[in-house]
Amino acid sequence: MVDDNEAMLARAAAVLKRGCLVVGAVKDGPTALEAAQSLQPDVIVLDISMPGMSGLDVALSLRKAASTAAVVFLTVHDEEEFVEAARAAGGLGYVVKPRIAADLMVAVREAVAGRPFVSPTR
Repeated sequence: MVDDNEAMLARAAAVLKRGCLVVGAVKDGPTALEAAQSLQPDVIVLDISMPGMSGLDVALSLRKAASTAAVVFLTVHDEEEFVEAARAAGGLGYVVKPRIAADLMVAVREAVAGRPFVSPTR
């Protein structure tokens, strides 16, 4: 999991621990790339808006590095242009933070199965 907000990392971990093994939680893009290489997760839950290196840039870097991890974005952005940018960066899942409890586990399960998932926003 990658998010610059510790409270959001804790909340996401609490949601995911009911059905997943959470192998790491980091706060920035460069550390996420290092963790992805060493931990080899099946799924990476990734914030879009982070200082320094955005989650979109992290996802693109993961693809260039031939990572096989599925990417699920967890973000405050509910605009369609962000959803499209996330897809273009290789994201399979897109969860808006207000729907974390309802959608995050679903998005991770769908990503593991190779299927896309986007939170309903309205």
